[in-house]
Amino acid sequence: MERMYDIVLLGATGFTGALTAEYLSRVAPAGCRWALAGRDRAKLEALGLDVPLLHADVTEPASLDALAGRARVVATTVGPYIRYGEPLVKACAQAGTHYVDLTGEPEFVDRMFVRYDGLARGTGAKIVHACGFDSIPYDLGVLYTVELLPSDVPLKVSGFLRGDGRPSGGTLQSAVTAMSRARQMAEAATQRRSAEIRPKGRRVSALPGGLRYVGGWALPMPTIDHQIVGRSARALDRYGPDFTYRQYFAVRRLPSALAVAAGAGAMTVVAQIPAGRDWLVKRIAAGDGPSAEQRARSWFRLTLLGEGGGERVITEVSGGDPGYSETAKMLAESALCLAFDDVPDVAGQLTTAVAMGRPLIDRLQAAGIRFATREG
Repeated sequence: MERMYDIVLLGATGFTGALTAEYLSRVAPAGCRWALAGRDRAKLEALGLDVPLLHADVTEPASLDALAGRARVVATTVGPYIRYGEPLVKACAQAGTHYVDLTGEPEFVDRMFVRYDGLARGTGAKIVHACGFDSIPYDLGVLYTVELLPSDVPLKVSGFLRGDGRPSGGTLQSAVTAMSRARQMAEAATQRRSAEIRPKGRRVSALPGGLRYVGGWALPMPTIDHQIVGRSARALDRYGPDFTYRQYFAVRRLPSALAVAAGAGAMTVVAQIPAGRDWLVKRIAAGDGPSAEQRARSWFRLTLLGEGGGERVITEVSGGDPGYSETAKMLAESALCLAFDDVPDVAGQLTTAVAMGRPLIDRLQAAGIRFATREG
């Protein structure tokens, strides 16, 4: 089937999807052939964007096969991905179509690697997960930092995140789903380790950090981000023969640190109980999220300390509202990068650093996300 579209966005009627569609409508270059896809045409029409509208339903694999066959790049915001994501990954891997999403679900990413990495390598598809706040600032921020350090020496990078933001209903649902599947997540990770080829002669360690005091309190940050950074380090020789990454969430005061830790622990416990999961996901309705005023007040700053070869560098990745305004920007720019930029000639399930690297950093800087070196 002829590739009629450079980019198709699936999920534009959700909160983050609508922000992504609006962003694309402003920045897509002249001549970019892009479209929106979904199961409810009336809701797509209500967005008021003058682009083609395509039928696609995550419960109808044939519609996703047709969609993948018509696009060069498909971007999706439809989650939880462990529940709804696999048919589209499969369709894109089969069709040789590049794919980007916003998942922060380790189980989903691992299962998709085991099932479709080899297929995507054969067709030339780039399957790139975590193209939003999970995990672009960390993955590309570490790449940016590593490129400032000596090559062919052991390197160590520590990341400290500070910020302020509010979740949407979709993000909350994905987080609760992931928390409730600890056993399945561990099983998927084991299957991936059995299938994945590790680099010979190189060591990579990427983990959440431990509790530490660094002028403020640094808490372990057990998100998917350190896993993504580790996969980039294993794939790219530039990270050196021995690479270590630790990731933290930073707060200034001990009471705040204790409150964050207690809240995360309580949420994890409640998510194990079906009634508890239902209660959590009802706190914010699906499709709802922070207002424009709330997003305007939100921000993030990731400080990265890199060391190696006797040198030390401090870098920062920073921007506005992390979960929605900037995430929509990151997803859209990832799709545009794959569609139009001179990116590495690789295929399979990839990270943003491996699939796009410096071209995507350049795009994000031009779009207002700051990558900078700090004196220190």
